Parts: sequence; C-alpha cells; structure tokens
Amino acid sequence: MSFKPFSLLIKGTLHTFESPAIMGILNLTPDSFYAQSRLNEEALLARVQQMIHEGADILDIGGQSTRPGAERLSAAQEWERLEGVFESIHHHFPNVITSIDTFYGEVAAKAIARGAGIINDVSAGSIDSTIIAVAMQHHTPYVIMHMQGEPQTMQLQPEYIDVVQELIYFFSEKINALQSKGMVDLILDPGFGFGKKREHNYETLAHLKSFDILNKPILIGVSRKKMIQMVTDKDSEGALAGTIAANTFALLNGASILRVHDVAAAADARSIVLELSKHK
Repeated sequence: MSFKPFSLLIKGTLHTFESPAIMGILNLTPDSFYAQSRLNEEALLARVQQMIHEGADILDIGGQSTRPGAERLSAAQEWERLEGVFESIHHHFPNVITSIDTFYGEVAAKAIARGAGIINDVSAGSIDSTIIAVAMQHHTPYVIMHMQGEPQTMQLQPEYIDVVQELIYFFSEKINALQSKGMVDLILDPGFGFGKKREHNYETLAHLKSFDILNKPILIGVSRKKMIQMVTDKDSEGALAGTIAANTFALLNGASILRVHDVAAAADARSIVLELSKHK
C-alpha cells in the first residue's frame, strides 16, 4: 500500500486523513443508475446514520443524476430536490463532513451556506465556471473530475491516444490554473465511466500510481458502474463483489478516497489493506 496522508481545510477546521477516506453516496434523485441508492427525504436521516456507523468519513449528496444520457436539470430544479437536506443532516449529525455533488455554482453556494464542506464537480468547471469562484470565496476543497464530453453525450464515441497521459496533462493544467488563483485543497477524480470505454477505465485504474506525480489526493468512483458490470456479467444490483475488488486494487495503489454506495464493504476492504500494510 502506498497511501500518503492528506489534509483538507473544511469549514475552517483542518482535517487530516491518516488512512484512506470513505465517501458515502447519497442520491436524492429518482433516476440514478443504482436503484438502491435513490433516497427520499424520509429515508435520508436513517441512511446517514447507517453510513456514519459503517465508517463513512464524508457524505456526498447530489440532486442530479450524471449517468450517461441523463437529462440535465436546471440549478433551480436541482436545488428543489436538495433544499432542507443539508440543514437537516447537520442538525442531527453536526460533526459529519458533507460534500455537494453539483456542477452549478449557485447550488454549491447554497449548500455551503447550509453546511456542505466540499464541492464535488463532475465537470471541473466546464459547465458553470462560477463554481470555481464559489470554491475560492468559501475556501472549500474542490474535486476536479475528468470527463470527455458531458453526461448527455460522453459515452457515444470516447477516444484517447494515451488515456493515462491525457488525464495527467488535464489535471496538471487544472491544478496550475486553480493554484494560480489561490486554491489549495484540490482532489483529483479520474472520472471512471465519464467519457471512457471499458479499456480506458481499466487502463486508468491499472496505472493509478502514475498519478502520484501530481501530488494530490485521488478520489476513486467505480462503485457498481458499467465498468464493473461488463467484466463480471452482473447488473448494478450484483456488482458489489467486483466493486470491492476494484476498490481494493485502488487502495493498494494509492487511492485517497473511495466514493461508494456500500460503506460497510469499503470499510472492510480498507481494514484489510491497512492490516496488510503493517506486515510488509
């Protein structure tokens, strides 16, 4: 295992992660690709409590599906699904770290005002550039994700000459641009399944250590995705074992954060990898 501890300044408090963090997925959407992750507000607090108990370090909350071909909501429509959610979570669980999964600056700002501490933007600022200004204004850690195209079209004909090198170049450019503006806490997400074919996803995962050169925390989001389903011949409901295998490989190769639907399984994988690291 080659994990490097990292720190994030979240809402004025420095949080140091001495072991890989687990980010639990909370979807307040009726159309996310994994049906069991879809939550209404009534089920939300029970799910939050369960995820915290199972070992989640961060909760990633979104109101818009970004699965391939998903219809894009407006910022107002997205916030309508999220309004009241962050206040409720932070009222009942004041110490939990939450992340807002959005590409809209307006939604990010409202979520931060209600307790969110991280911005997770699948578009890296390409859909709504105001989200960068929001992150800067609030000194909020910002997840930069790589996506070729946009959710509506990204899986039509994604092409790369060398996917790993192209991702490293993309992240280098983004890091330089954002750091020149004073942003410090940046997290990198290779964007598995976002404008990438099966071979692109596995080439990226197989060479995860190549991203060490960027010296930033790496977020891995492969949970129950098509890249798992295609190899294991399972649907999203049956893709847990494959997800655990991919996440374990990622942990062994330097992943900093696992974004998952199944927190307990990810926590178990983390425990095994951490135990193995003691005996090298």
